[in-house]
Amino acid sequence: MKLAEALINRADLQKRVEQLRQRIVSNARYQEGEEPGEDAGALLTEIGGVLDALEQLVVAVNLTNASTILDDGRTMTEALAHRDVLRTRHAVLVAAADAAAGAGEFGGYRQLRSELRQISALPTAAVRSQADDVARRLRELDVLIQQANWEADLAD
Repeated sequence: MKLAEALINRADLQKRVEQLRQRIVSNARYQEGEEPGEDAGALLTEIGGVLDALEQLVVAVNLTNASTILDDGRTMTEALAHRDVLRTRHAVLVAAADAAAGAGEFGGYRQLRSELRQISALPTAAVRSQADDVARRLRELDVLIQQANWEADLAD
């Protein structure tokens, strides 16, 4: 199995866990004289098996990520950590540029002549340019990661 297939399976198992959790919670109590829609005990047993399978898959994915080397020489684990940081950096830069420009939640009010003027503490265009550069680097890294996902075999 390829790493990308394992990641798809992991997402499916995570969705299944959440669905089972909701069904367990919905059927954990019922009114006297009525029957629950489903057997909460059986659902607990079922979720236990799904969680065991999820754990095995996560271990295999993590082992694969630690041993898979991307074309740029980094391990998949390093690339994933870098991607997380790039996403956070991009979000911060976009929020900073929006705040400096008075856009979004930071704007939307009118200033009267008697009030002090609001002045941007950041060069909006330069911050947006930085955000664009980070977004480009993020897209390029995503391409490397996706390529490796479809080429790497899942560790045993």
